[in-house]
Amino acid sequence: MFRGVAHINLDTKGRMAFPSRYRDRLAALCDGNLVVTVDRDHCLLVYPLPEWEHIEQKLVRLPSLNRSARRLQRLLIGHATECQLDGSGRILLPPPLREFAGLEKRTVLIGQGNKFELWDEGTWTARRAEWLNEAAGSDDLPADLESLSL
Repeated sequence: MFRGVAHINLDTKGRMAFPSRYRDRLAALCDGNLVVTVDRDHCLLVYPLPEWEHIEQKLVRLPSLNRSARRLQRLLIGHATECQLDGSGRILLPPPLREFAGLEKRTVLIGQGNKFELWDEGTWTARRAEWLNEAAGSDDLPADLESLSL
């Protein structure tokens, strides 16, 4: 499981170093083989390869005549890029993916259980504030979350 927030700087070539606390887990799970793709929230999703393969199988099975399903397939599968951790625990993020998410130097890596989200730091800060403000003004929870105790 991946959890927590890490602030990371991209180097001038677009490489991102994973925090050392994740490297052993990534080596054990996927031998450093990752897949990076886009998210509708304009961040990047970073999956260990085996996790991505499960997601990809589900996406491929969606009905191709459904317009929403096709859009999702085009975005997620179409942008999916395999990346390999190098000896220093870095991956090279391709320019089109960096451009999509607005990544320049300062980024935020968010552990999300089976994957990571990679955000531009300014975008992450603004969106987090937006989500917290929305949550503060609403007591509405989906039914399946109402019984959750934190």
